[in-house]
Amino acid sequence: MPGDVAASEDDASATDDGREIIDLTEPAGGLPPVIATAEDLAAAVARLAAGSGPVAVDAERASGYRYGQKAYLVQLRRAGAGTVLIDPIACPDLSGLGAALADVEAVLHAASQDLPCLAEIGYQPHELFDTELAGRLLGYPRVALGTMLEEVLGFRLAKEHSAADWSVRPIPAEMLKYAALDVEVLVELRDALATQLDEQEKTEWARQEFAAVAAAPPAPPRADPWRRTSGIHKVRTRRALAVVRELWQTRDEIARDADLSPRRILSDQAIIDAARAEAGKPAPTGRPQLDRISGFHARNARKYSERWTAAVTRVRQLTEAELPEVAGVATAPGPPPAHRWAERDPAAAARLAAAREAIGAIAAERRLPVENLLPPDALRRLAWEPPVPATQETVSAVLRGYGARRWQAELTSLPLAEAFAASAASSAPTA
Repeated sequence: MPGDVAASEDDASATDDGREIIDLTEPAGGLPPVIATAEDLAAAVARLAAGSGPVAVDAERASGYRYGQKAYLVQLRRAGAGTVLIDPIACPDLSGLGAALADVEAVLHAASQDLPCLAEIGYQPHELFDTELAGRLLGYPRVALGTMLEEVLGFRLAKEHSAADWSVRPIPAEMLKYAALDVEVLVELRDALATQLDEQEKTEWARQEFAAVAAAPPAPPRADPWRRTSGIHKVRTRRALAVVRELWQTRDEIARDADLSPRRILSDQAIIDAARAEAGKPAPTGRPQLDRISGFHARNARKYSERWTAAVTRVRQLTEAELPEVAGVATAPGPPPAHRWAERDPAAAARLAAAREAIGAIAAERRLPVENLLPPDALRRLAWEPPVPATQETVSAVLRGYGARRWQAELTSLPLAEAFAASAASSAPTA
């Protein structure tokens, strides 16, 4: 157990299996001040650069409160430097931090969630260790940070501020304490998991996975993001879908300008209710009766009532050609949804079933989730259109082309080739 952790015997409890659990209640060395000036940032960067070993990194966003996913607090901790809390609103350029720590391994939990907002402010680690991803590779059934710390190190974190509004200024001391504790023992967790990876002979797997996360490009914009409106499956006509699209886009414009989460402007349910109201027969006429829908009575929604009305009115004026398709338009080539395979291509459906069985057996043997053994999309694409002939070498090449890491292709290519051969043999007509 690390010797500098701020916890006392009064904070200890025991699990059902007798393990002692220590509640982390105070950051070691006390709560550091929040860095909010260029001078203090430069001093903190120098202190971190002079430290030793990996640097623990975390970022707090204001999801559900503000528009987008930018960072509102950045926490770092490194041996010899202690914990550093940075206000990225006051100090929006952390490129100096990125340069100073360019060769230092960054330890993050669920790195793919924080890396985009950190890149926006200039910090892009080249080498990282993702404790959540390591937990998945090791077969832990639950990989939330608090669960991992408790299971691996015997520490318990309070999580009452996990969904807080980190855009508030000044940030309350209790929230800052919570944030500091998130990086308090992250490096210790990394070291313990690294040992377990080595014991399970998965260190190279983890290295390739971490490198892929660090090198991943920004996610492209979603096609038709309005189609992700909760409850849209209840909207069954093209004109009603156009109402969803128009209200969603109007809400997004308002939210961006106000820097508020879109759902704090207007709920998804209100959008769906308005769309379904417009789908009635005969076609609606006159001014849209949005005031009959409770979601439009909310405080923020009421302020924009004229814009909601204008949005629905615009939809009524659209021609049939301007209405969205019910099923949407495919944006990338690829196989159809798997549940349609049996009807469209029974042989492909049989290949997919055999492939899934083979992958499931390997995942169980190696104690890791199926989706971490092989990207599900790569498996579907391979099964839909396998190479001819489907050998270990050709299957491996196709998997690599679909984004599978080298270790994944090496582990799965031969079993998949054999599964395809067995599937073809079982479905071949008999004399």
